[in-house]
Amino acid sequence: MNYDLLTTVVIKAALEAGNEILKVYDSENFEVQIKSDNTPLTIADEKANAIINSYLVQTDIPIISEENKQTSYSIRQYWDSCWIVDPLDGTKEFINRNGEFTVNIALVEKGQPIIGVIYAPVTKTLYYADVKVKKALKAVLNSHDSTIEEVIEKSVSLKLNRLESDIIRVVGSRSHMNNETLNFIEEIRVGGNEIEVVSIGSSLKFCLIAEGSADVYPRFAPTMEWDTAAGQVICNAVGVEVISQKTNLPLRYNKENLLNPSFICKKK
Repeated sequence: MNYDLLTTVVIKAALEAGNEILKVYDSENFEVQIKSDNTPLTIADEKANAIINSYLVQTDIPIISEENKQTSYSIRQYWDSCWIVDPLDGTKEFINRNGEFTVNIALVEKGQPIIGVIYAPVTKTLYYADVKVKKALKAVLNSHDSTIEEVIEKSVSLKLNRLESDIIRVVGSRSHMNNETLNFIEEIRVGGNEIEVVSIGSSLKFCLIAEGSADVYPRFAPTMEWDTAAGQVICNAVGVEVISQKTNLPLRYNKENLLNPSFICKKK
């Protein structure tokens, strides 16, 4: 499998999807539907999903996307690899117009995510990584129409070069801070550490950890596999783990139940 080629495909897909999302975002108004799981859906989710699927079907690798009809596990259990996609992660942030939403695409092999892309359309910031070669990069682009050559030219490697500090920076969600998370933060504080809470939406929380702008991301509210797969790739590539609180092992993907257990994301 040519992972460099697949990375190029998903970068192109994410940029084009991000462009389409912003067309809706910048419009005067858009309809918000509520899905059966009580989560919001907009036309931007649907348009981005269609674009991403049009790219990924060309790879002949099956797709799990939040906005696709899910394939039965009786079939999925035989997949050695698959794409896991959230065409618009942070729909609540999109609706609130705070800019903190992303496009998430990851390739999973044998339950583990190995290449991934996260794109924040408002800031034109792209994160992409390949776990097998331990490489994660960030590019702030001039345009959604940037070529792969332009992406590479603007890319810088992510490094965990945080200076020693007594302050523990804990990532919290703008939409999902709960009592368990607050208790986790309090336990760190009781341990004698000063706490700084960094709030941000969508999979950008993983990116903060991967680029050294925060130290730990505890998640005790529900997430689905498409919320975390791309973020786990970015983190794993720089030596950050995303550990299930149920198994004490890295989160796994293409499970029978696509709901994630609680997890903690932090440096090894």
